[in-house]
Amino acid sequence: MNPTTLYVPRDSAALAVGADEVAAAIERETAARGLSVRLVRNGSRGMLWLETLVEVQTSRGRVGYGPVAPEDVPALFEAGWLQGGAHALALGVVDELPWLQRQQRLTFARVGLTDPLSLADYEAHGGLLGLRRALAMPATEVVQQVTDSGLRGRGGAAFPAGIKWKTVAAAAASHKYVVCNADEGDSGTFSDRMVMEGDPFVLVEGMTIAGISTGATRGYIYVRSEYPFAVRTLREAVDIARTAGILGPDVLGSGRAFDIEVRMAAGAYVCGEETALLESLEGKRGIVRAKPPIPALSGLFGQPTVINNVITFASVPIILARGAAFYRDYGVGRSHGTLPIQIAGNVRRGGLVELAFGVTLRELLVDWAGGTVSGRPVKAVQVGGPLGAYVPESKWDVPLDYEAYAAMGAVVGHGGIVVHDDTADLSRLARYAMEFCAIESCGKCTPCRIGSTRGVEVIDRITARAGTAKAEQVELLRDLCDTMLAGSLCAMGGMTPYPVLSALDHYPEDFGLQPADAAQATAGAVA
Repeated sequence: MNPTTLYVPRDSAALAVGADEVAAAIERETAARGLSVRLVRNGSRGMLWLETLVEVQTSRGRVGYGPVAPEDVPALFEAGWLQGGAHALALGVVDELPWLQRQQRLTFARVGLTDPLSLADYEAHGGLLGLRRALAMPATEVVQQVTDSGLRGRGGAAFPAGIKWKTVAAAAASHKYVVCNADEGDSGTFSDRMVMEGDPFVLVEGMTIAGISTGATRGYIYVRSEYPFAVRTLREAVDIARTAGILGPDVLGSGRAFDIEVRMAAGAYVCGEETALLESLEGKRGIVRAKPPIPALSGLFGQPTVINNVITFASVPIILARGAAFYRDYGVGRSHGTLPIQIAGNVRRGGLVELAFGVTLRELLVDWAGGTVSGRPVKAVQVGGPLGAYVPESKWDVPLDYEAYAAMGAVVGHGGIVVHDDTADLSRLARYAMEFCAIESCGKCTPCRIGSTRGVEVIDRITARAGTAKAEQVELLRDLCDTMLAGSLCAMGGMTPYPVLSALDHYPEDFGLQPADAAQATAGAVA
């Protein structure tokens, strides 16, 4: 009789709440009872409020129990959990839980299902099909498939991936590179980490497709220094892929060469900006480069470089496996495909959901997040990281779509949303955005370096003053934000005004302003 298989996540979020200790408790208990089980360390399903989520393979499917603590393990054995027995922590068949059933999991199809470092498991769940099909096509057709899919950069800039790839493919150079931006530093974001830890081969496959279709032979994954477990997992995956012939001088016997190296990042937020990242990869201080030239023509070591983030590359294999039209038919408008949305902050159910573009914040807050953990009303939702706008309730029914959000002065960004209840002070949060920029700025351009410092000072004066003096400072802050928006070299300074202006526009009372005062200051700034 085969031993029962139990799945215990090795994802960092699960490890943080004791997944290793739960796994050790399971091993102790099975030994004490003379039982034999097969323990698989999988990725997280994304239901982070249920971690540690243990799944037991039964005749009905994988039955979940969670959140499991080490001290719960003996009672779970007593309850017959190896047969899917009833217990207070029993959740039922995991695939049938509404949180998972209502998603459109394309990029995250395997995350939480498979052993992240089992190549056999990866292939059994559709892995490498995209790469094999890409190798059977002309390189130009591969790039065209990515272009026709409508895939846009998921790192925040939303630039069409296919255009980057075409530019690199058409460039004449002795060397070309593929660089993965895995320096995931935005607050409330963790989708890149979940892929790297839970399905690393999909990233390897996506980057390899990029390499063989653009003529690049070398790839680098630049992973933030705060993700040591992701670094270890990726390095193991790369070694396994190289041994299996997926990477190296003869990719799957095709005669084409491509290899990958994993690099630890420099620990600076600004290195998430693509040109600062390239500087850091070259061993220099992470400072933003002026454009042009663009990285697609002069990137790493001055050579043509495809640079995309983790989710962008991880979306490529399914496009090649299922076809451009399959992927393009998800979403709305020019926002094609799906977006892994990360729900964090003051919520009852935090985690990751992958949905087609077009879902609204209200749906996410009610149907997925389940409201605030404090039980208080939601006041503001920051979308797109620490430099994203604060979205008020009046905008919660706008579809999550790049163009729709840009039209209202906001950004979708990396898909992270952070929820604040009605105790939040938006003037303090706006000040934090300016202070964050001042600390993290690379210092190359004046609007970002000096503007952020002055921004902190002006916000302090606004909250301290009254009457006409307060209104004058608001007008000054808006002028300063306009300068940063228009004059900064990169998104670090260019986006810092988003949270500041959205806080001023939608929550003037937090600055001690009446709506009329805020409107008057706006008119003065425009004039």
